[in-house]
Amino acid sequence: MTYETLREESRGEVVLVTLDRPEKLNAWTPRMAEELAAAIGRANDSPDIGAVVLTGAGRGFCAGADMEETFSTRISGTDPGANTAEGFGGMGAGLDWVELCRTSKPLIAAVNGVCVGIGLTQILAFDVILASNTARFGMGFIKVGLVPELASTRFLAERVGPGRARALALSGDLWPAETAYQFGLVDFLAEPDDLVDQAVGLGGRIAGNPRRHVGWTKNLLADNALEADTRAIQERESQVLRECWTSEEHAAAVSTFLAKRK
Repeated sequence: MTYETLREESRGEVVLVTLDRPEKLNAWTPRMAEELAAAIGRANDSPDIGAVVLTGAGRGFCAGADMEETFSTRISGTDPGANTAEGFGGMGAGLDWVELCRTSKPLIAAVNGVCVGIGLTQILAFDVILASNTARFGMGFIKVGLVPELASTRFLAERVGPGRARALALSGDLWPAETAYQFGLVDFLAEPDDLVDQAVGLGGRIAGNPRRHVGWTKNLLADNALEADTRAIQERESQVLRECWTSEEHAAAVSTFLAKRK
């Protein structure tokens, strides 16, 4: 796919994807979603890549959906993308964004500026969120007569708790990065000039671990996040653990440890 709304570059075992509509604060379009899905798919298919970092060009990360190319187009009677009327949350009918994020190699957001609406909801299913200390976060849907999407009414509450999730979603307020960090929406804060390097560094450390085991661990974290049955959780873990015991990576790690000890 030829990219019109983003660019990508490899940094070691990490691919850095940059939303590239800076003149519109990287406002989201269905085309952008298709290109992002393609970029993540390419990373997932590459044996040389172990993690993906997403950031934005210019002053913003993503200022929500492009009003003219999405909402105005839809109100005029034209679908703004690939059958978004039958898709999830404005995505084309063939793109399940949440499932893509859940099954992808580790995804890290490096939020460099304003992050509103679908700019925020598209990264709530990511594995780690870093932010510049100058970034701002908001849901914003209520302000334009919409409701949240992409399972964000669950993911947001998981991160910040039900009370703060309601406050953020029902008010449409913007939160400064420091507040978002204190509330758990953001996992790490960084200086603006250090943000991408920190995100890529984290991605590199993740990518340096055994790939299969990273995937297994990510799946367990997702499957067990809301599981109330602790026995079911242990059964899932034990099933994967038995595979780990017979893996070459585990044997090599134990052998290396014992050799160093001797």
